Amino acid sequence: MGRCSVSRPPDRVKSMSYQDFAYIYDDLMADVPYDQWVKFVQEKLRKYGVKGKKMLDLACGTGELSVRFAEAGFDVTGVDLSPDMLSVARAKADNHGLKIPLFEQDMAELEGFGLFDVIGIFCDSLNYLQSEEQVVQTFSKVSQHLKPGGLFIFDVHSIYKVNGVFINHTFTVNDETIAYIWNCFPGEYSNSVEHDLSFFVLDENTGQYDRFDEFHQQRTFPVEQYSAWLEATGFEILEVNADFEEAPPHSQSESIFFTVRKRS
Repeated sequence: MGRCSVSRPPDRVKSMSYQDFAYIYDDLMADVPYDQWVKFVQEKLRKYGVKGKKMLDLACGTGELSVRFAEAGFDVTGVDLSPDMLSVARAKADNHGLKIPLFEQDMAELEGFGLFDVIGIFCDSLNYLQSEEQVVQTFSKVSQHLKPGGLFIFDVHSIYKVNGVFINHTFTVNDETIAYIWNCFPGEYSNSVEHDLSFFVLDENTGQYDRFDEFHQQRTFPVEQYSAWLEATGFEILEVNADFEEAPPHSQSESIFFTVRKRS
C-alpha cells in the first residue's frame, strides 16, 4: 500500500497499532455529533413505542456514545473488536462513575448476550465489513439479540460519499499536537475505499513528533441491497433517512440512516 511522502527520520516512523490509535481517537473525532445520535435514537424509540432502554452499542469504540447513552438513562452494554478501544472506554466510564459492561467481540459473530430493546451500530462502523456475507451475518446476529418489536438503528456511507467525496481525495489537519494526511483510493470492490493515513503526534516528553501510519478499508452497498438483507433477516424497515434529517436520501446525501424493527 502506498504511503505519503513525508520527510521524517526512519526510526520515528512506525505502523500505528490500535493501542496508539485508540488513545488519539477521541481527539480526531471531536467534531462527531454524538449528542445528535442520542437525540435521534430517543426520538425513534418514542415514535415507535419502544418503552425499554436496554441497549447494545455495537462497535462502541472508545465508548463516547455508550457513556452518553448511559447518562441519558439507557442500560448500555458495549461491544467492540479492539481491546485497546475497550480499555479507553472502560477508563472513560469509570471517570463518569458509570458501570457499563464492555466486551470484545466481532459484530458478525455476536454470541452470548441476552435480548435488547435497541441495538445500534453508529458512525459508519458497519462499513468496515468487507463482504456481503459479513453484513448479512451481522444483521442476523442483531436480530437474534433483539426483543420482538425492538429497534435496530445504524448508519452507513452513501455510495455518493464513497465515490464522490472520498475516492481520489486528500484531507489534511494540522494543529498543535496532532496532524494527519489522509489519502483515499479506490478499494478492491465497487463502492469501496481504502483510507491511507499518516499521523504526526507530539511526544510531550521529547518535544518531537512521532509518525504513525494507519490503513483502513470501507465498503458500502445500495440502499436497496441493505433493505433486502434486512428483510431477509427478520426486520421490518420503518425509515431510511439521511444526515440526521427526516427526509429520504437524495443524490448527494452522505450518510444513510436505517431505523428497522424486529418482526414479532
